Amino acid sequence: MVKSLNNLHPEESGVVYEIKGGPELINRLDALGIRTGKKITKISSMLLRGPVTIRIDRAKVAIGFGMAAKIFIEVDKQT
Repeated sequence: MVKSLNNLHPEESGVVYEIKGGPELINRLDALGIRTGKKITKISSMLLRGPVTIRIDRAKVAIGFGMAAKIFIEVDKQT
């Protein structure tokens, strides 16, 4: 199942499936380590369009709500 990063629940994880944005957004996210094929876990998000905190590799990164809406994740299957 594919969801936007905003729609993931806290501690839900998956692999970056697609980034729907222009070259500037893709380059910015790439600099943060967020690229297609990388495994990420959503840690938390704020209510009403606040920042979204994720764990990628061993780093924690906070990105804006608008950026998170353009990152689509193939969610790990729950056992």
